Amino acid sequence: MMRTTSAFYSCLTSALFVWSALSLGAAEKPNVLLILADDMGYTDVGAFAERVTGVATEEQFYETPNLDRLAKGGVAFSQAYACPLCSPTRSSILTGRYAGKIGFTTATPGIVRSWYNQNKTPPPGHLTQDAIFWGDRIPHEQALWNGGSLLALPSGQNGDLGRDANTIAEVLNESGYRSAFVGKWHLGGHGSVGYEPKDQGFEELAYFDAGGSPYFNWRKVWESDRLTHPQMPQDKLLHSNMGKDQDFEYLTDELTAQATDFIRSHAETKKEQPFFLYFCQFALHSPIQAKKKDIAYFESKGSKGWNKHDNATYAAMNRSMDDSIGQLVKALEETDQLENTLIIFMSDNGGVSWPLNQKTKADDSRATSNAPLKGGKAMVFEGGIRVPLFFYWKGKIEGGKWVDRSVDCNDLFPTILEYAGLDAKPYYSGVDGQPGIDGRSLTGLIEKPKGRGHYGRDTYFWHYPLNVQVYNPVDNLPLTPHSAIRKGPHKLIYDWSGRLWLYNVEKDISEANNLTESKPKLARALFKELNQWLDDNVEQKYMPTLNPGYNAENDTRDYPFVDLRAKLLGDEFAIQAKPAYSVRHWEKAKN
Repeated sequence: MMRTTSAFYSCLTSALFVWSALSLGAAEKPNVLLILADDMGYTDVGAFAERVTGVATEEQFYETPNLDRLAKGGVAFSQAYACPLCSPTRSSILTGRYAGKIGFTTATPGIVRSWYNQNKTPPPGHLTQDAIFWGDRIPHEQALWNGGSLLALPSGQNGDLGRDANTIAEVLNESGYRSAFVGKWHLGGHGSVGYEPKDQGFEELAYFDAGGSPYFNWRKVWESDRLTHPQMPQDKLLHSNMGKDQDFEYLTDELTAQATDFIRSHAETKKEQPFFLYFCQFALHSPIQAKKKDIAYFESKGSKGWNKHDNATYAAMNRSMDDSIGQLVKALEETDQLENTLIIFMSDNGGVSWPLNQKTKADDSRATSNAPLKGGKAMVFEGGIRVPLFFYWKGKIEGGKWVDRSVDCNDLFPTILEYAGLDAKPYYSGVDGQPGIDGRSLTGLIEKPKGRGHYGRDTYFWHYPLNVQVYNPVDNLPLTPHSAIRKGPHKLIYDWSGRLWLYNVEKDISEANNLTESKPKLARALFKELNQWLDDNVEQKYMPTLNPGYNAENDTRDYPFVDLRAKLLGDEFAIQAKPAYSVRHWEKAKN
C-alpha cells in the first residue's frame, strides 16, 4: 500500500526513524535498476579499491570508470555482505531472508541430482528440489558429510510442501510496478518447470538458468533443451529464454542490449508506469573470456604488480561489464528517465582468488585477488562475502558519501520497498502467511551515512555446510563446512571440523589476528549465539553430519577432528551421527 504523508510524519514521533521516497520529494514512484555482478571481488571496482588501499583509480590495473562515477556520485557501503556463493545471495535478495532459512546453502552445477530431476519421491520433510547427497571428489579423509541444499526457489509447486517465496518483484507488481529480468537466474532447479523468472513475478527479457555461460558461441548452449537427467519428469529443459536477439557476439554486450532495449521501449510505451529491472550479469563468472581488443589493451598496459591484479583477460571482462553500466546509464539519460531511476549495484560474492585450474593449482590461473581481504568466493572470510554496494539516484540521493557500517544483501528487499513508497515494516514480521524477512531498510543510513540514521541490526549469519575443492587460505587444504557470525566489529568463523577464528574486522580487515585465545569469553559467546541461531533457523537436512566411515588414522590434515558443538555447548548440540537421508541411506530405507 502507498505510504501517505501524514503516516510518514507520524512515524517520526516514534523512536524508530523510517525514511521513504516521499521525503526525497519524489512526485512519482521511481524506477529501480538493480544490477548484480557475478564473482566480482571487493577491489575489482576502482572506487572500492581506492577506499580500502588508498591507491587512486588511475593507478590501478583494472578500469571501471562508469562504476566509479556512480559509486562516488551516490552512497557507497564499505562493509556490505553477501553469501559466499551466488544462488544463496540471489535467493536472499529476492526474498529479504537469510539463504540458510530458505534452504539455499550453495550454488549447484546442473549435474547435481535432486528428487525432482531423478523423478523420485523425496523422504518426509524434503522438497522435490532438494539436492540428493553429493559432493566434490576431495583427496582427504572427510570427517563430515555435506549438508544439503535447495536447487530452486519455492514457487508453490506440488513438491514445495506449501512453500511459495514472496519475491520483491511480486510485491512491487502489486503496487503497480512492471518487473523485468535479464541475465543469470540460477534459482530454477536447472531448467525445472515452474521455477522460471516468470514464476517469481518477472517479465522475462532473456535469461539462462545455470551457474555460468560461455561468453562466445553461447547461443548454442542456451538453445539446447536436452534433459541433463533423462528421468526428469518433463519433455525438455526450460533453462533459457533468448528474448529479442540483438545479434551481439559477446554475451555481456547482448544482455546489455536486451536491457537497454527494455529501457527505451518502456519510455515509449509505458513511461507512466514505474519499472523494476533486475539485471544479473554473468560477468565476471568463469569461463574467463573477453574481446581480443580489450585483452590486448590490458596486456600492453601491464599491471605494475598492483594488488596481484595481473590477469589481462579478467581485466578486459571487467571493463566490458563497466561499459555495460555506461550503456544502461546512457539509455536512461536519453529517455529522460535517469532522474527518476534508483540505481543499485552489488556483487553476489567475492572474487575467485583461488586457481581456476584445479589440476595444476597454477597461481597464474587465478582470476583476481581480493587483497587486502582474506580469501575469496566460497569462503566466509572477508574476501568471500564482503562485496561492493552502492546506491545512486541523480538529484535525489546526495552523493559522495560512504557508509562504514555492516549491512547485508537481504537488506535490499525492504530498502527497495521504501523507495517505492511502500511500508517495509509489516514484512519484518511477515505478511499473508509468509515468514518475516531478515533484512532491514538502509534508507536511514543512506540519508545519514555516518551512522546516525536508523538501521536496527548489527548481527549477521552465514552458513556453508559443504566440503569443497577450494583451498582454505589458512592451511591451503580443501575447505570443510563453515558457518559464521558477525556481531558489532567482531566476526567468528566456525570450521565444523573443529576450529574457530575470531577477528575484529573493523580494525583487522585482513583477518590476520585470531583473537580466540585473547578473547575466549567473547569467542564462546558468539559460538553459542551462532549455533543457537543455526538450530533455530536451519533445517537439519541443510546441516553437515558425521561421516560414519571416517577413519582418523587416514586423515592427512595436521589437526584432529573435534565436535566443538558437543565440547563447548553440550551433547544436545552434538553434530548428528549421520544424515537423515543420504542417497545410500535413503535407497536402503526404501528397500
